[in-house]
Amino acid sequence: MIKRLFPILAAVLAAAFLSSCASKPPVIPEDATAMELIQRAQEASDRSDWAAAIVYYETARERFGSDPSVLVTCEYETAFIHYKQGKYALAEGEFLALIAKYESPEGASLPPRYLILARKVLPTVREKMGKPAETAGTTTN
Repeated sequence: MIKRLFPILAAVLAAAFLSSCASKPPVIPEDATAMELIQRAQEASDRSDWAAAIVYYETARERFGSDPSVLVTCEYETAFIHYKQGKYALAEGEFLALIAKYESPEGASLPPRYLILARKVLPTVREKMGKPAETAGTTTN
């Protein structure tokens, strides 16, 4: 009898544990700075709490999107989260849009690290999609 109940009990306990770990929408203070929001997003991402991380990045973009540095940080990180989630088509489009931003006249004033990172990740994204890795937008300067 105990042997039959053990798998059921184990399944119930596992389900209870997993539901207790489910992500809740983060409470975002109105006075949070861009860097605080980005830090919280990175901490959520480190916990694989993708939904919370994206909420923080979207909030940073909404509140501080007029700062090009904040904007490209959030755009890159969101694209990278989509890549980690296996949403390759979405990530590819986001990385390409980011690269295009860098190739525009305003690109010279943007922090170069996100262009470098996007160009490094994009070929991997394309390989996962079954596309050739080296295509438009992946050249290096």
